[in-house]
Amino acid sequence: MSLKSLLLLLIGAAIVIFVGLNWVAMTTPTTLTLGFTDIQAPLGLVLLGLMALLSVVFVALIAYTQGTVLMETRRHAKELSAQRELADKAEASRFTDLRAHLDKEITRLSEVIDRQARETLSRVDRAEMGLRERPVDAEITRLAQAVETHNRDLHARVDRLEMGLRDGLAGYVPAPATVRPAVTAALPAQAPVASPGADPVGDAVAR
Repeated sequence: MSLKSLLLLLIGAAIVIFVGLNWVAMTTPTTLTLGFTDIQAPLGLVLLGLMALLSVVFVALIAYTQGTVLMETRRHAKELSAQRELADKAEASRFTDLRAHLDKEITRLSEVIDRQARETLSRVDRAEMGLRERPVDAEITRLAQAVETHNRDLHARVDRLEMGLRDGLAGYVPAPATVRPAVTAALPAQAPVASPGADPVGDAVAR
């Protein structure tokens, strides 16, 4: 029981007790005027009846207010439910549109990937065909043969150079350490020109 209901119950019990204690005075007839006539009636019961009437009107007013509030609450609940359904439908429609858009994008991307994969495979095939038309092994063999020929030519040139050096040094006799070239006081005006094959050091050595 709520505090408000308990308070109303206590007030009603106090009124009943008060009426019971003063029942004789409340039922004593009294002259009452209505403005246009006079009547004989117990003032206490008349007041008690008016209070009861006011209580009934008050209860009815409360019941009407509560009924109106309940009707408004139900109406608002229905409107909220309808708005929720519309929002759910709109959300579902947006999700459907988004899913359709994603499906389109995924399909487009799949097509792009497939096309790029086909282009890549075609490029690889063309590269393989080019390699088959010009084998790598034949090219390497040709380069190896060229290097080997160059090495043979180089070795032949080195051998010829060594043989020439040996032939040129075959008649060369080094001068002994005691022999020194003659030193003149002054250089001649015109020094004799040595022949290309002459060896001045060898000529100074006694044979």
